[in-house]
Amino acid sequence: MKRIMAVYDVDPFYSDRFADFANRKEKVPFTVAAFTSMERLQDFAGENPIELLLISDSVNREQVDKLNAKQVVTLSDGEVVDVKDSYPSVYKYQSTDNVIREVMACYCEKPEIEPLKTSLSQCRIIAVYSPVGRCLKTSFSLVLGQLMAQDEKVLYLNLEQYSGFSAITGENFSGDLSDVMYMYRQGNYHWLKLSSYVYSWGNLDYIPPARFPEDLEETGAQGAADLIREIAEESAYDVIIVDAGWFGKSVTDILEICGTVYMPVKEDCMSAAKLEEFEDYLMQSGKGGLLDKIQKLKLPYHSSFGRRDTYLEQLLWGELGDYTRQLLKGKGNLWH
Repeated sequence: MKRIMAVYDVDPFYSDRFADFANRKEKVPFTVAAFTSMERLQDFAGENPIELLLISDSVNREQVDKLNAKQVVTLSDGEVVDVKDSYPSVYKYQSTDNVIREVMACYCEKPEIEPLKTSLSQCRIIAVYSPVGRCLKTSFSLVLGQLMAQDEKVLYLNLEQYSGFSAITGENFSGDLSDVMYMYRQGNYHWLKLSSYVYSWGNLDYIPPARFPEDLEETGAQGAADLIREIAEESAYDVIIVDAGWFGKSVTDILEICGTVYMPVKEDCMSAAKLEEFEDYLMQSGKGGLLDKIQKLKLPYHSSFGRRDTYLEQLLWGELGDYTRQLLKGKGNLWH
């Protein structure tokens, strides 16, 4: 059963809009309830335990304390200033995604949090990988994730050393996969902590790629595979898409935890030679079973797009988007 996050603000529309948005986001492991009057909130708190209370900083401390919420975060409509012995606070007039991340960061500072366990069998892990370069691997991964997220809860993870993600999305990320990997290596990983690093593109959730390539190297392919598996076990995502762009031949540690591996390929002589060498390596290393998971794809090459800030949307509605829609319907062009 999910924990309860209660939201109260003097602006009733703010509470309703926040709760509606948060209840649709998988990064929020709460049932979010909006309240438009203090009396209703008090009545609810008298009968139901509130795990997290998000409340206007205009409500006096005595009233807040009487609600007996396990943790309180206040909504500020001005500059957020840390005051000793006060509740943590977030600025309310920013994107709801940002508010959620900051609230989750405050919540996860408490040590006594339990994991949100699900069955690994409920979460499918899909890898997109190719030994061939410049084959639209990342573009396809993003389009695949966005389309699947129309019907399922999907998390996208990019394991590239240099992804260009910040430039493409226009986001200045406050945290990314480097932080998550460091947290995991230190033994401090927790799904609720992870959720404070999750961003969204439309319906697709993603953790920004590692800003320091050294974190990928230090974590290693097996460590990354273990982390991905743990995310699948503890989160409530239906699908995790892994853009497996690094780790050399040890990338097989990641491919082995995946149910499906989409592999974009090209037909030129050098690309074919690379693909043949990869398949030979799998057979010689005793990992030939991975070949059964691999679906080779011949992706349509798109013409150059003019604007970087709309690149993702152009991908979704261009030839690659049409191709991926057909693939998901079982009518895509697999390469043999």
